Amino acid sequence: MKIFNTFNNSSTITGFVLLGFPCTQEAQTLLFVLFLIVYCLTLLGNGSIVCAVRWDRRLHTPMYILLANFSFLEIWYVNSTVPNMLANFLSETKVISFSGCFLQFYFFFSLGSTECFFLAVMAFDRYLAICRPLHYPTIMTGRFCTHLVITCWVLGFLWFLIPISIISQMSFCGSRIIDHFLCDPGPLLALTCIRAPAIELTSSTLSSLLLFIPFIFIMGSYTLVLRAVLKVPSAAGRRKAFSTCGSHLAVVSLFYGSVMVMYISPTSEHEAGMQKIVTLFYSVLTPLINPVIYSLRNKDMKQAVKKLLGCDS
Repeated sequence: MKIFNTFNNSSTITGFVLLGFPCTQEAQTLLFVLFLIVYCLTLLGNGSIVCAVRWDRRLHTPMYILLANFSFLEIWYVNSTVPNMLANFLSETKVISFSGCFLQFYFFFSLGSTECFFLAVMAFDRYLAICRPLHYPTIMTGRFCTHLVITCWVLGFLWFLIPISIISQMSFCGSRIIDHFLCDPGPLLALTCIRAPAIELTSSTLSSLLLFIPFIFIMGSYTLVLRAVLKVPSAAGRRKAFSTCGSHLAVVSLFYGSVMVMYISPTSEHEAGMQKIVTLFYSVLTPLINPVIYSLRNKDMKQAVKKLLGCDS
């Protein structure tokens, strides 16, 4: 195979090799077409939500502003991995430069961290709307919502900055072949010349805190929401309350159900094939599914997107 022949001599390597999905050239072309379609649909779906919230004044509320930011985040999340993956499908060498690899590493994990914080803030918004409806307008003001949005973005991009900076300064030995379609901490740390237990522990701890703190916050918020909803006397009222939370809970389940498998310990042993499939699910397929979930379960969003696309009768 050309990749292995070219990179047997590590002294000539100027970057890493992302193996991606090793298969025949015909299969690579088929995967390219498939993921190009998924990529375009993801951009269309999330872009439609962003534009619908921007242009429909009825959606200028905290819930939809958070949703628009979340969809904007998803656009950049897929852009951090999919374009390079598409290029690799058509490439013979599948090389990514050191700077390109660590830029992808940083943006992929920063955007993923930001997503965790946004999911927690969106759960907090639903808690206030359902459990504190009289206080909601005075608490979730436009200014407070803006502060929450900025906090999510800043925290997300600072969370892994130091570990990634340290890993990028380490020396790498061997073939420098990464059996993945993106620059992931597990394969990268496995290629370092000297084991760095402190960095591995720090990365693992930050990943665990990032996943479990927002997750516990989300579960606590929805436990209080469920308790409040069950006290609503009318069935119609309960259905309406559940419908406003159902979309968000579905997205939380999709994201956390897959991410928790991977990043509790970045050096934990996962079979390469399973690692790729799970990563593919939360990094590529979930951003595709999220706009469908939010649009189908929300009448106002559905109408706004139809109006935006010119399908409103």
